[in-house]
Parts: sequence; structure tokens; C-alpha cells
Amino acid sequence: MDALSRVMPHDDAPLSNTVLAPQPALPNPVQPGAQSNTNGFRPPSYDELPGPSNASASSFFASAMHNHNQNQRHRYPTQLTSSINLDPSSQNNNQNVMNFNINFNQTLFQIRLPSTATIDQLKRKIFDVTNVPVCRQSICGWPPAKASDAQKGGTQICNLDLSPENELILIDLTEDGFMDTEPDEVPQRLDKDYNIKILYEPHGTFTLNLSGRTTILEVKTNVYYVKEIPVRHQEWTGWPSGCNNDTTLAESGIELNHQFVLRNLAERAQSNSNAALDGENPQTISNSASNTFDVVTLDSESSADEFEDATDFNTAEYIFTDSPPVQPLNRHLIPNNTDDETTGSSQFVENYQSRFGEPYPEFFVGSLESALQLACHKPAKERKLLAIYLHHGESILTNVFCDHLMKAESIIQTLKEKFVLFGWDMTYDSNKDMFLSLLTARISSNASLTARNIKLDKLPAIMLVGKSRQLGSNCEVLSVIHGNIGLDDLLSRLIETTAMYEEQLQVEIRQEDERAARDQVKAEQDMAYEETLQADMAKEAAKSQKAAAQAAERKRIESERAEENARRESIRLVAEQSLPLEPGEQEASICKIRVRKPTGDFLERRFYTQNNLQDLLNYVTANGFLIEEYKLISSWPRRDLTAIESSQTLATLKMSPQETVILEER
Repeated sequence: MDALSRVMPHDDAPLSNTVLAPQPALPNPVQPGAQSNTNGFRPPSYDELPGPSNASASSFFASAMHNHNQNQRHRYPTQLTSSINLDPSSQNNNQNVMNFNINFNQTLFQIRLPSTATIDQLKRKIFDVTNVPVCRQSICGWPPAKASDAQKGGTQICNLDLSPENELILIDLTEDGFMDTEPDEVPQRLDKDYNIKILYEPHGTFTLNLSGRTTILEVKTNVYYVKEIPVRHQEWTGWPSGCNNDTTLAESGIELNHQFVLRNLAERAQSNSNAALDGENPQTISNSASNTFDVVTLDSESSADEFEDATDFNTAEYIFTDSPPVQPLNRHLIPNNTDDETTGSSQFVENYQSRFGEPYPEFFVGSLESALQLACHKPAKERKLLAIYLHHGESILTNVFCDHLMKAESIIQTLKEKFVLFGWDMTYDSNKDMFLSLLTARISSNASLTARNIKLDKLPAIMLVGKSRQLGSNCEVLSVIHGNIGLDDLLSRLIETTAMYEEQLQVEIRQEDERAARDQVKAEQDMAYEETLQADMAKEAAKSQKAAAQAAERKRIESERAEENARRESIRLVAEQSLPLEPGEQEASICKIRVRKPTGDFLERRFYTQNNLQDLLNYVTANGFLIEEYKLISSWPRRDLTAIESSQTLATLKMSPQETVILEER
């Protein structure tokens, strides 16, 4: 340890892109910030060391430290950490440096960056210390309001409203099963069709054509419809690790043409039971049954301890004896190395109900963030406390707490009405570390520290988390109820904390009511204004509509008048063109016709006596008096000339040498 400390860079040395190897949490002979030795020795930075590159040196020292810790674990109970110091100027200007605690793979990596650094630069430094490629990094724990900005590589971290100390969670997308699916590819794969080829042992192969939006649970349900295999009896081989029932085909990362192997666990159990009835060796049957259980509960990454967590296997399927076999007691409620909080929550609730039976409190199933949204991130009137139940299978208080206190009707009703109850099992260290990281990212580092400091002999415990303005508008732990408590005291603590929390919310409720009243008045004013505006607009529209109708009517009348005038003019021109030439005054066989108009004026023209009556009518029409509107009356004998045969000559009608006729409107 002394030798390593002498060659490791110190915080007081001018560093540039220097990676500190993991160091134990206990005091170190060379403390950070310590002065250089009296001989003026300065530990060289990695770029000054001969031989391997910086990254190789980092790996070498990290490996050396890891081996040392393995050999000296009883002397140094440490938690491995790694930190990185990027900006030389940060040594003298701490207010421009931001610290990031990266939780990954049960290890805390500390990274220091200048506030002007970008998300891409942060991810590259994360790659330097974790070897997780940038394309596979998914970082959780950003402020909700800036989560979208944090996904953009060019965003500067100073624009994300971060504190000087920040807790983040790193997820390796490969380990979560999304081998071939980058986040920006998932939307493109959602609308594609997947050809799922399923080898159903030992019955043959069948194919399903499904959309990329289909979830794994829907695939299993479709198999149930096709082959009548209940979902709980389906054993699948071929899904990428990290997938759960809510994962879509697009998110799972499988190819568009993918093959799975399917087995029916009920058939296997039935075959074992038939072998027992046929008199097989009991030891062989026992081994077969054990193998059957192994198929249900163990996969390539599971440990034998997870045997206890076998679910969805009906004891009614076993007919070895007249009574169901005795199942081993599950000390844990969540399998080891669970990497998905939603899956872990679902398994917790299912195993809790199976182990402790009814009645049981109503646990929330889903992620911790969803539980926080349901409990704390609502209007003050609807807000509840989040009760986080921390379970531990090795605690001597577990059975008493769960079988007696958590089954009391008063406790169940109080938790249902006043709280959102979220449960987690901390029996395995892997699940405990994951949940502590979630508490840091979702609530606060104080909440994580509080949960970490609860001793085993105080578990199970209930952490009560709330949000109010008096708490700085952040979620904080209000109270912790340990498992070594009686029923009356537990109920009293729950009620007292609820009463205190509701009292804190009164100011916020009153402010919300005042805001709602102002909004109501404003809404009513806006509604009245809108109604008045609509009425004015309706009047204006009616007025405009009436004016438009009048204009259209005028246009129609003018159009009809123009058409009528054109028709009259056409008739007049035809009549004018058909008139014979007017004879001279000295010519023989002529007659003079005078036409008295309705106004009293006269029209006068000479005609040959051989001209017919139609020529006279054309003359009248040519002067604008259409025969369809006027009639031509002779003076003696009085007769309507427009009503007789127009082909008769004027001589036949005795209108020579002169005649006066009268125009009358019809």
C-alpha cells in the first residue's frame, strides 16, 4: 500500500487527465491533499511513467489494488472507488469544478469535470474508468426538468442546473440485453415485422409473425392461444438477458428473424409423475424432479440459491403423493443480481404474498420513480407519503413483523389510505447496493445513507418519505420505523407522521386553493370575454352574410337585366336588318304609316303597299318596342294587328295611302 501510494498522483500535484486507481475507504498513509515529502519528491503522472500508456497504467494499478484488497479484505473492509480529475485549473478554482459519483456494477467512480465540459466529454471520461463504450452508456439521475437536454452530447453540464456534487447511475445497455439496438434505432424497429420461429420440444416447430411493438408477455399469450400452454408453464430459451415481460420485440434487440426453444413445464412434471407411478427408482424420480426445478429457476447467470425463488409452478401438477410437496422457505423475496427495479418490485410483491399469505398490505408494483410520482409529485391535496418497506430475510424480526404487524387490519387500512407502499428486499448485497443507488438518484444521498445505516437487527424497517415546501420542495426522509416495535407503537408512528406531514401541507394547500380561486376568476372572465367576443363575431358574421346576400341579389338582378337587354337588343337588330328599303315620296303604290307611342310621340315611315304586316311589326320592334310587350292597334276599324296573320299586305289591310296605329302595353 505504501509503495502504491508513492507512485499514485496526489490532488495537490498538477494533474491532467489523470485517473486515480481504486483506493480503500479507510484512512490512507498518503491522504488526498497532503503535502509532498520533505525531499521534494513529486509522484509522476501517468504520461511521465515509462512503459505502458496511461490507460494501461490505470488498469495495472487498479488490478494491483484489487488483488491487494482480496488478500487483505479482513484488514481493509473497503468499497472500491475511482475518480478522475480533468481540469488543472480546478485545483485553484473549485467553484468551477463539478463532482460526479457514478454508480456502476456495485462500484462508485468519482469524476471531476470543469463546469464548461459537455455530456460527450463526461461519457468519454466514464469510458476511461469503466471501459463501457459511449454508445452503450445510459445515464440516470439527471434533474427531471433537464433530462432531455442531458441526452444531447453537446450540452454543457453547467446548463443542467446541477449541484457541485452529483449522484448518477450508469447502465450498460449490453448487459441489459439490448445488444444490437441503440436508443435511436428502437423507434425505427417498432413498426417492423418479426418472424418468430419457435421450436416446441418435442412437438415440432411453428412460426409467429408479430409487430415490433409486441411485448414479450403478448408473445407468450399468443403462444397460449396457439398451443394452449399457460404462460406460467412456458420455459423459453433464446431471449437476451435483461428482458422482461414489458420489453417489446424492438427493444429486446433480437433479429427480425429469430428462433426460440419452448418447453412445457407441466408436461415435464407430468412425465416425472407418470414415471413414479410406473415404479421407477425413487432416487431417479427425485433427481428428475430436482432437474425440473432447476429448469424453472436457474439460468446460466443464476446461482443455486435462487432455487428457492421458483414461481408459476402449480403444486397441483405434482402427483407424486396425495398432498403437495413441502416447498423450501424463501428467505429472500427478490432473486440475486436483479438489475431491473420494476421486475424486482413485481417479484417482491409476488413472493411476499406467497410467503406470508393473506391478509397483506397493498404494495405498489413498478419503479421507485413511478411510486414517487404517484405519492409525492401531485397537488398538495392529493399528495401522500411514500412508505418504503425494507425487507431482510436474515433478520430475526422479519417473521414477527410480517406475520403479525403487517397483517393487522389497522395497519393495512392506514397504509392503503395515507401512503403509497413500495417494497424492496435487501437480503442480497447486490440488490441492496442497487437500491441504495436508486435512492441516491431518485430521492437524495441522505435517503441512501439513512437506509445504508439501518442495522440488520433493526430490519425490517419502513422509511417514510414526503415532499413539501418546508422541505425545500424536494423529497426527504421524514421518519424511519424500525422492526423492533409493537403494533400500537407502529400505528401511532404512522398516524403521527401523517398528521405532521398533513400539517406541513396546509400552507401549500391554502396557496393552491388561492391560486385555484384566482384561476377560476380568470377563467370565468376569459369565458365571459370569449362569449362576448363570439356574440360580436356572430353579429358581424350575420351582417356580413346579409350584405353578401344583398350584393349577390343585386348582381343576379343586374346579370338578368343585362341578359334581358342583350336578348332585346338581339331581337331589335334582327328586326332592323329584316326591314325593306323605305320608298321615296314620289314613288307610286306607297302608304305612310304613323305609329303613336305610349308617350304620345309618333314614329313615321313609308312602306310599299305590297309590304306585309310583318314589315310594319319589324319597324316597331327595331325602334325598341317588342311585340311580346306591346300590341299594335288600328284606329278604324279598331283591331289588334299583332293578333292577325302577319303575312297580309298593307293594301289588303286597307292601310293605304296612310294609316295611324297606336302602341299599347300588354
